[in-house]
Amino acid sequence: MSTPRRTLGTASPLDVSALGLGCMGMSEFYGTPDEDGGIATIHRALDLGVTFLDTADMYGPFTNELLVGRAIADRRDQVQLATKFGNERLPDGTRVGINGRPEYVRAACDASLQRLGVDHIDLYYQHRVDKTVPIEETVGAMAELVTAGKVRHLGLSEASAVTIRRAHAVHPITALQTEYSLFTRDIEDEIRPVLRELGIGLVPYSPLGRGLLTGAITTASGADGTADFRRSAYFPRFQGDALAQNLTLVDNVRAIAEAKGATPGQIALAWVLAQGDDIAPIPGTKRVRYLEENVGALTVDLTATDLADLERAVPRDAVAGARYGDMSHIDA
Repeated sequence: MSTPRRTLGTASPLDVSALGLGCMGMSEFYGTPDEDGGIATIHRALDLGVTFLDTADMYGPFTNELLVGRAIADRRDQVQLATKFGNERLPDGTRVGINGRPEYVRAACDASLQRLGVDHIDLYYQHRVDKTVPIEETVGAMAELVTAGKVRHLGLSEASAVTIRRAHAVHPITALQTEYSLFTRDIEDEIRPVLRELGIGLVPYSPLGRGLLTGAITTASGADGTADFRRSAYFPRFQGDALAQNLTLVDNVRAIAEAKGATPGQIALAWVLAQGDDIAPIPGTKRVRYLEENVGALTVDLTATDLADLERAVPRDAVAGARYGDMSHIDA
């Protein structure tokens, strides 16, 4: 099949595959890291036309950028490469905090370029907004990277509508990366209208509700049977009664999926894709078989009736639990 393309942003447009690949879980958080499996998954993604790859310096920390760099070493020209800075960590994994100081922006970019083994980053995001540094200063430093040729396009992650406006006034913002799925729709109130007004693309992370919407997670382990970070108190939706309620919603999606001859995950991804041509979700996986299942979502045609059925199957406010146990790192 030919993977469709989409354009993120209008003032600084970036052409990407309609479906991207989140690489985080190859190195950390979701069960046992799998470098070989991760590289094989990236190679298969590129073969399938999934060319929009997402990483960050904090994943590992640092090891995920190294992995992605190795995977694309001889295929750089096929890739739209996105990485992020701002969640500062030490090599031993210690979390230092959120850092948006201009000097850190410059140093973080240089370090990412070296680990990735590339001369430029296609889309460079501020991973989290540093509320102690004016966004104008952070984006000003990011804009200098564009001038220097180290970065082609700028992005924000988990930024509020007000922050997005202020940032875009300094330099065109190509995309906002934020959580968005059938299970997480709060951006529809204020943020989504601002993105549309300013011509900024949307890159949903966790479009499968951190795996819940695939139907593969039913117990106190991850989809592959190993314990993972999702089962910590950091993710309330995976705890106790909340998990039970959320899995009932997944059953509703499964019923619609069966009628369409698709998997629940494919229906959930197709729903995200149907929300606009300025959206390119980045479901993450370290397994070729899950990648191939996700790509199958591109062939799922949701009718107006299907979309209405999904609205009833997963009412916007029916999901139990906050998306993070601690929301203090989210710009509001």
